[in-house]
Amino acid sequence: MEHRLTCKVYYEDTDALGVVYHANYLKYLERGRSEYVERFGKSIWEWNQSGYYIVVYAMNIRFKRAAQLGDILDVVSTFTLQSPYRGLFKQRIERDGQTYVEANVELACLDPQLNLREFPPEFRS
Repeated sequence: MEHRLTCKVYYEDTDALGVVYHANYLKYLERGRSEYVERFGKSIWEWNQSGYYIVVYAMNIRFKRAAQLGDILDVVSTFTLQSPYRGLFKQRIERDGQTYVEANVELACLDPQLNLREFPPEFRS
């Protein structure tokens, strides 16, 4: 299932040239994942309170175009379980149908003692 989050590029997101500073794309991607996870019925904080810690353990990111001040971007996210303990977000940031950033973000699910635990049943459907 695909999820879209719209973000506007503000001055604080840009460098001296008026383009999005590369590290800020990670923030847009994180927002997309957080909004996607809320579709399973709880916010990230509520999942944590329930004993599920969903953490990034690997990321591959490709920068294709530079977004600029004032651009309206869409963060497009899909999620699949790779195993009971690991999941993969495929994400892209686009504007007007053109891809600016592509990322594969691998996640693990941990318990409060930081041991692997299975993703909640809601993530498996």
